Order: sequence, then structure tokens, then C-alpha cells
Amino acid sequence: MSGYTREDIIRMVKDEDVEFIRLQFTDIPGTFKNVAVTASQLEKALDNRCSFEAAAVEGLAGDSAGTLYLHPDYDTFVIFPWRPQQGKVARMICDICHADGTPYEADPRHILKAALAEAEHMGYRFEVGPECEFFLFHCDENGLPTTLTHEQAGYFDMSPLDLGENARRDIVLTLEEMGFEIEASHHESAPAQHEIDFRHDEALRTADHIMTFKLAVKTLARRHGLHATFMPKPRAGVGGSGMHLNMSLLRGDKHIFAEETGRYGLSREALFFIGGILQHARGMSAVTNPLVNSYKRLVSGYDAPLYMAWDVSHDGAMIRIPQDKVEGRRIELRSPDSAANPYLALALCLRAGLDGIRKQTMPPECMDCDLSVVAKAQKQGGRARELPGTLLEALQEMEADELVREVLGEYAYHKYLQLKRREWDAYKAQVSMWELEQYLNRY
Repeated sequence: MSGYTREDIIRMVKDEDVEFIRLQFTDIPGTFKNVAVTASQLEKALDNRCSFEAAAVEGLAGDSAGTLYLHPDYDTFVIFPWRPQQGKVARMICDICHADGTPYEADPRHILKAALAEAEHMGYRFEVGPECEFFLFHCDENGLPTTLTHEQAGYFDMSPLDLGENARRDIVLTLEEMGFEIEASHHESAPAQHEIDFRHDEALRTADHIMTFKLAVKTLARRHGLHATFMPKPRAGVGGSGMHLNMSLLRGDKHIFAEETGRYGLSREALFFIGGILQHARGMSAVTNPLVNSYKRLVSGYDAPLYMAWDVSHDGAMIRIPQDKVEGRRIELRSPDSAANPYLALALCLRAGLDGIRKQTMPPECMDCDLSVVAKAQKQGGRARELPGTLLEALQEMEADELVREVLGEYAYHKYLQLKRREWDAYKAQVSMWELEQYLNRY
């Protein structure tokens, strides 16, 4: 962490000629919001005196919360490299609090902090490394996004096939200027699809990075005349975009998922953590896969997970155990997508895993087979259940999982269900192009 003080922030704003500071926060569905102040109001912001009315933000728990206050996290201060170099723009990510300074119960950042506090109480530190996928599409003559692309590049292709390479390079270099440590970037399997992986870090910092990452990608893509989308499945017939989460638990500096003599190099705590994730995977799906569109990615034929199973080498598993360094063994959850609120998703993953450790929930046997034949395996042993197939099914599973309700808290839990049921009802009322093509002429 940066370890900035109040005096550091004031000095940097002055020395770097910063004119605007964006006080950013995240609502319950995972949308980045902000209140902007000028440099003349910086001390007011640092004194936690910038406020807003909860009723004005649809994605918060409603008007009963009244006036809420933004408490900047000094360590998240960064100057946006893409803004003017005279009269610069900086930001700080904020916690949302009541007037008396207590955390607002439905603040996603607070919910993750509470989960991390429980892990700390059990002696653990939670680190996560995300793999974020997205598409770069053309804009139309009015600057509006399309799903059009001229390229036909595939996995690991480079220019001239990869027409988004320059944009991706600009994104990576800008992120590094903002303090990100980028581990890899490459073209993904579908035309116009890309992936950028940044280094694992403490979970709160990772969630902050994911929100900043999405803002930076969209902003810099526009500079190249492109539209970046983290929509999970913007085009039929090609693979969708996920956000794989590589999770590690540490006690001190020791990775506790690793055990040289364990099967696949896994400790018993790692197995229990996997067991907890599998136990609550269906209940968490409405958060890890939050859109109607999310479930059009989780279909067969595109390497997306369909089953609540774990494996070592096959990409069809919901949980994969990368077999690189035993001493740094991690658990890769492959079902989430980047539309998820990262604070809520990471809080649920952590609490589900800790629940598995606490209850010593042993997972089913590792599939250890090609999951394309998992249906046959199911008939033989019933070892894997399917993930929800629709947002509606995921919401029903969420309502049945008490741990999810406990982690989110009453305010965020009920508001999230309300917003997502409204989204499902709006979707049900639409008539799709597929329906017109199939039925208009025939009936």
C-alpha cells in the first residue's frame, strides 16, 4: 500500500497542479460513481465532510439511509494519466459512512472489509489475482457502441491480425503508470476479445484495482475510436468474457493452500476452502454472474464452466487448480464475469471458503477428466451439479442461501434482489430477434 498521509495528499495536489479530485465509490450493483471537488475543497474532502443523499443513487439501499458521507482512502490517490497535464484530475476511492462516521451497512467496500476482518480473526490474509477479459468494438458515426469488428484474430494472435493491439498496449502502459503491475496481456479466442492480467494483491486493493481497470479500459479505448465492453456475451457464436479469480490464503507469508505431500499439492485447508465455494456456488451466482446476459456465456462449447466441479487441467471446471508452483498453490474460480461487483464477489468467495474451513467441508472428488463427458460422469456417480442456467434461477438460489444473506447484510441483500428481479422482469417483457426469426413467418 502507498501509505499516504493527509499532508502527502495536500502536497501532491499542489505540486502536480491537480485542479479536480474525484471522490469515487461503488453502488450495490457495481457501478462506479463519483462526486468531483476542486482543489480548493480538498481539505473538506479529507475531513470526510463531502456528502450526498442516498435516495439520489438508485443502486444504494434507499432514502431511509438519508445523508451519507464519503471517507476517502488516502492510499487510493492517483492522478489520471489520460486527463490534461495542466489542471490535472486525480481520484480517491471512498468508503460510505453515516454522519457519525460508522460504516454504511450497504457499502460494498465495507462488506468486503468485514469479510477480510473475519479472515484476519482466523489468522488468514486473502489475496486475489484477476484475469479480466473484454471486447473492443467499433463505434458508429454518432460515437455509439456497436458489436462490429473488422478483425478475425484468435487466441494469442498479434498484429496485423490483432487490430486492437495498439489500444491494448496503450491501456497496459497507462495502467502501469497508475501503479498497476501487469503480468500479461494478449488477444483472446474470439475476434476483438482481449485479456489483461494484473498481479495478485490483498483482496480490497484488488477490488479497487478492478473498478479502476474497467474505467481505464473504457476511457482509453475511446481514445482509439473503440468501445470497450465487459458485457459477458456480446456476440453469439463465440466465447464470452469472464473474470477468473485466482485466490490464495496466507498465514503470515506462508501460502496455506500448498502442501508438498498433498494430492495435487493441496492442503486440507485448500480442500475445505474448495468445498465451501462449491457448497455456496449456486447461491453466489447472482452476484458473480449478475446479468441476464451472464448466463448466455455459461453454455457448452465455449470453455465456460457449466458444472460445480473442480479439476486440475481442464478449463471446463468451475474451479481449476493451476499446476505451476506448489509453494504458491492457488485456487482459480472460473465462473465469475467482469460485470460482477468485485467487492461483493470477493466477499462471498472468501466467506464461502472460510465457511468450508470452519465446517471442514470436504469437496467431492476431483473430476480429473474432460468435462465434456461430465454428463456421463453424472450418471455414473452424480459428482457434479450444474450452475444456474438463468438469472431467475440464480436469484432463487440466492434467496435459499443463508450465508449470502449474512455476508451482504439485510440492506444490500434485499436491494440487490429487488434490482435484479426488476431486471429479469424487464427482460421477460422483450421480444428478441431470435423469436422473430423463428416464429414470425412460421406461425
